Amino acid sequence: MDIDRFVEDCIDANKDAEPQAAVKEVLARAVDNPSQALAAIGEPDQAGLKVLHRSVTLTIFCAAWTPRMNLMPHNHGMWANIGIYTGREDNIFWRRTADGIQAYGAEALFEGDAAALPVDAIHSVTNPLQRFTGGIHIYGGDFFDTPRSQWNPETLTEEPSDGAVIKALFERENERLRC
Repeated sequence: MDIDRFVEDCIDANKDAEPQAAVKEVLARAVDNPSQALAAIGEPDQAGLKVLHRSVTLTIFCAAWTPRMNLMPHNHGMWANIGIYTGREDNIFWRRTADGIQAYGAEALFEGDAAALPVDAIHSVTNPLQRFTGGIHIYGGDFFDTPRSQWNPETLTEEPSDGAVIKALFERENERLRC
């Protein structure tokens, strides 16, 4: 897998009449051979994000989850495609109700899997394994400059998504792993 070629292919696919589906095809091909993707991206050794591309129309990054890491319910405000190249990512899907949000479904993504999340998706993420999970995440917009929400994991109260809170979560997870 050539990372630069992969990014260019995603940028080209994003110009398609059905950009999410076209980009997902590129992503699915990339993670279809997890060992090649892992060799190109590298073995994850700490929680974090490695940005491969960022523009107003497309964001691509590699996300790494520490063993047993959990990420609170959140939305993206844009479509998302997720492809797993090592480990496993369990997603719980949530929907808005008159009382807040309620879990309604789940999907486990294994090495080699690629999934599409619609614009209005709310999900939480867990790495259930005793090893790192690595995934390629692709968003139909500027992920870092789009207002989003997160939900308090204890109360399920909606809050503005805060980059500082997410950064601190990654730092706590990395510290937990070192102890």
